[in-house]
Amino acid sequence: MQLPHDPITPEQHSGLPKKKQVADMFDRIAGRYDFMNRMLSGRIDRLWRKIALQKLKAKQPNAILDVATGTADFALMAYDILHPAHITGIDISPGMLAGGKTKIQLRGLQSKIELQDGDAETINAPTNTFDAVTVAFGVRNFENLLAGLQEMHRVLKPSGQVLILEFSTPRNPLIRFLYNTYMKGIAPLLARLFGTDHHAYSYLNRSTNAFPDRENFIFLLKEAGYTDASFQPLTFGICCIYTASK
Repeated sequence: MQLPHDPITPEQHSGLPKKKQVADMFDRIAGRYDFMNRMLSGRIDRLWRKIALQKLKAKQPNAILDVATGTADFALMAYDILHPAHITGIDISPGMLAGGKTKIQLRGLQSKIELQDGDAETINAPTNTFDAVTVAFGVRNFENLLAGLQEMHRVLKPSGQVLILEFSTPRNPLIRFLYNTYMKGIAPLLARLFGTDHHAYSYLNRSTNAFPDRENFIFLLKEAGYTDASFQPLTFGICCIYTASK
């Protein structure tokens, strides 16, 4: 099953599969990724991550899989907040993983956080492996969203929890207009000025607008086999936290 969101790609006229385009895009922007995130969001992305991870505290997960881990921002914060025994981070971009490994080494956490080349749709782990699976701003990039959610469900232990943080479309018309103006025009311009790939930030806006957010995403989580699925909008609905159980 393919969703209308799935064919949204960084390069609309490229013949390459979405997965390859996304990996290449993140390889290009890896060196400036953390800086651009902080600048474009005014550092509020850090607050979103902290609020999201608080939802796993009661579960006290020991083994966490961080999908689309990128430069390991979410994995490192998960370690600081949740203190699990081990975190495995996977990503399809070698450039992003290289940046994440450097950050982990600087913290001396190589024995606690392990990064691997990996794809959400074919996770290299046995069934029922992880207490929690997390994704921060990554599910939009899945080539097949439902397949990725089902594979994440497979590797969760029974009673394990999935935690997903993702951009969403604001419901208030004025906020939506301001947000789209910023993301469609200003963010790519700032990316140009700071010497990174402006196409990546145009893709961010297009993929966010096409993403099946809120109730539609809850429906997909249930389709993938999850229970107790819910969402919490943050900052005028610019992003949402999704949680669900196996």
